[in-house]
Amino acid sequence: MYYLILAYFLFVIKRDTDWLPSDLNRLIMDYLVIEGYKSAAEEFSQEANLEPPVDFDSIESRMDIREALQRGDVEEAIARVNDLNPEILDKNQALYFRLQQQKLIEYIRRGQITEALQFAQEELARRGEESPEFLAELERTMALLAFESTPNAPAAISELLSPAQRMKTAGEVNAAILESLSQGKEAKLVQLLKLLCWGETLLDEKADFPKLKVEDGSFA
Repeated sequence: MYYLILAYFLFVIKRDTDWLPSDLNRLIMDYLVIEGYKSAAEEFSQEANLEPPVDFDSIESRMDIREALQRGDVEEAIARVNDLNPEILDKNQALYFRLQQQKLIEYIRRGQITEALQFAQEELARRGEESPEFLAELERTMALLAFESTPNAPAAISELLSPAQRMKTAGEVNAAILESLSQGKEAKLVQLLKLLCWGETLLDEKADFPKLKVEDGSFA
């Protein structure tokens, strides 16, 4: 449904603005590339006679990394990032810490407590000493061990084991790769949709008007 909303949004732009078809084509290509739709981007590039902004193989690489993180295979994700561009993690210590934190979470998720404690001591403890932010995240992750046998862990702790945490880490890695390729971290279409919602919120304070319902693309 989200993609239908974006399609409708494109229709409105085309209908109500003087944008050229080439401008809309670049918006669509930007969305397909950033969201990782390699096959669709290749087909659209040919149909619209549009030069792709990146090597299409890099799209597949990003998706392989994202899928590895979403299934909890942090080692493979790190290896693939380094194969793609080793400078990404070398120059972004915060991102590397996030990946190491995710690896620790996966140890705990699998019940490998000995491995988790050893990994935290050997790989993450010194990083915690270097940064208060890293230390706070390390302590939050280690708190999972204290609530291992109870379902009543605070939300700030238990959410580390949720699929959303994997997706969050994957999103941060994806954004860093895009930045290394001189691409935007978020599709311009998504930014425009957010701007539309923000404008509606401001206008709502001054007038009544039909509002776009993001959930289903209808107006209320």
